[in-house]
Parts: sequence; structure tokens; C-alpha cells
Amino acid sequence: MRIKKLQLNNFRNYETLDVSFSDGVNLLYGDNAQGKTNILEAVFLAATTKSIRGSKDREMIRFGQEEAHIRVYTEKQDIPHKIDIHLKKNKKKGLAIDGITIRRSAELLGLLHAISFSPDDLSMMKNGPEERRRFLDLELCQTDKIYCSNLADYNRTLMQRNDLLKQIAANPSLKSTISVWDLQLVKYGSYLIRARRKFIEEILPIVAEKHATLTEGKEALKVVYEPNCSEEHFEDMLFQSLERDTALKFTSVGPHRDDLSLFINGNNVRTYGSQGQQRTAALALKLAEIELARKTIHDTPVLLLDDVLSELDRNRQLQLLNEMQDVQTIVTCTGMEEFVACRPEGNTIYRVSGNQIYSV
Repeated sequence: MRIKKLQLNNFRNYETLDVSFSDGVNLLYGDNAQGKTNILEAVFLAATTKSIRGSKDREMIRFGQEEAHIRVYTEKQDIPHKIDIHLKKNKKKGLAIDGITIRRSAELLGLLHAISFSPDDLSMMKNGPEERRRFLDLELCQTDKIYCSNLADYNRTLMQRNDLLKQIAANPSLKSTISVWDLQLVKYGSYLIRARRKFIEEILPIVAEKHATLTEGKEALKVVYEPNCSEEHFEDMLFQSLERDTALKFTSVGPHRDDLSLFINGNNVRTYGSQGQQRTAALALKLAEIELARKTIHDTPVLLLDDVLSELDRNRQLQLLNEMQDVQTIVTCTGMEEFVACRPEGNTIYRVSGNQIYSV
């Protein structure tokens, strides 16, 4: 799986951009606020239809413009494809594959598999559960279209149930209709719970191996999936929480409140881990994600590294760079020193400055 070319029009700070990528490591370096991350964001958007920053479509359109275009030319199993994304300020984004318009985002998923790694991922361990759920959802959506469809249906049903809970406060007679949404939540949510549990079971031994390598066998890492409820008891818990949900005006149980916990030598990383241990655990999780993606899609994903090398010590840098040996990688940094010092000749290097990109 490879990205051959990226073209942008009125995306973020770029009026126009046309850049080709090599099959190996592509380095984008330059000062902060020059647009390096914007290039990664465009690639990630083409892979997942989601912003790498969690931004809304209109926020990615260049200031003063009404729309933006992203075109990514890819190659999957030696077959070329073109992904077109048309962002509009006040309308739903347009998507096309090889010039043919598609209606659902799920149709795009899997054509380009991208794994993103940024300083935010290094702090995933100490932040709230939303970031850890996002890690699960992004990986599963790229490898399981049924999961992606169920996730979209679940989120839509959850929003409708929450809207109804707000209406019940003014009109209690509506409470009898909530069972319609409960059944839908259970249907879609149960699939999410099962898929997340299976994913953790598959990634667990890989994470443990990667972490053991990073710590030279001195520490043992375990990942535990913490579902808010089981699929067997989800419907009962919704019924039991109805009075509370009505008072709170939102749904308090379900997979939208799931979490992950990581343990090093039996101690919770989030509570007791040092900053170095938290970063090493997050790095092991990302390295395992790459390996599991290879096994799942029977191909090699594209790796996007956003200024992450400067956040790691020398040993962790080398471990991460070693994973890039046979992976097409686009990596950003403010200076070349930390990167080039660790890598052999043959990198494709670009300098990003003043909304432009220059080959070096």
C-alpha cells in the first residue's frame, strides 16, 4: 500500500500543493506553523474521512474560501487508485474513488490504511478515555467496514436517544417511546463491544512483545479492555438507568463510555506510571498497531509521524525508526538532525516553509 502523490486546493494554509512521495521514508522539516501537520492531516483524511486533529470540515478549508479539495493517488496491491475529497463549508463532504462518487464514508475505508502517531498519542495514557476509544475506533474502522457501519449507526441512535431524554423532561409521556431507541442501541452497541474485545485479545501479545523489546525485558505490559457494560446486560442496564438518564438528559451507559487500561508489572500506567513509562506504553501500543494491521489487511499500512521523534529518547527513537524499514512513512520534524542521524542514505527530504514545499 503506497501513496504516490498528494494534491491540495485551499486546504488549511495551502492555496495549492502538488507533492510526490517515495516508497520509503519521506521527511518534511521546517519551523512550526508552516503546514507540515496539514499535509499529514490531508493524507489521514483520505484514509479515514476524519481529521487527524478531530477538526470539522469547515475548519480545514483555507480562510476566506468556501470549499477545499484533496486528491490522493495511491497504489494498493499494484493497482492505482485516486481518492477525491471535496470539503464544503455548509454541506456534507463529497467523496469519490477513481472518479466515481460514493455515498457512504465506509466505502472508502480500506483503500488506504494509515496509522498516525503524534505527541498527543504519547499522552494518551494520562488523558481521558475518549482518546483511548478513538484509538480503538480508528483502527477498527479501517479494518472492519461492518464495525464502521455499526459505529455510525450507534452514534446516530445515541444522539436521537439523548434528544428524546431532553424532551421527556418537558413531556414525561414520551418516556414510553424510548424502548425503540434502546433496542437499536443494544443491536449496534453489542457489535462494538464484541469487536473491541476481539481487537484487544489480538493486539495484546504483540503489545507485550514490543514493550518487552523497548524495556529490554525489564517491564511487562498488559492491556485490559474495560467495557462500560457487557452485551448480555446492556439492555437491562439501559432500563435500570432510565430515571437517572432522564434527570441527566443523556445516556449514561453503553460502549460510548468504554475505556482501556494498561498495566506495567501489575501497576496501572495511568495512575502510577512515570511519564517515561506512559510514553513507552503508548509507543508499544502504536508499534503493535502497525504489526496487527499487517496481519489483518495482508498489506503494509502507511505510517504518519508528526513531530514525535523529539518526544522520545534515543533508544525509543531507534526502535520506532527500525519499524519504518519496510513501511512507507511521512514524518515531520522541526530539524533534520534527530532524524538523519538515525537513518541511512536514501530518504526523500522536503523543506516546508511559507505555505510551500521544497525538495532538498
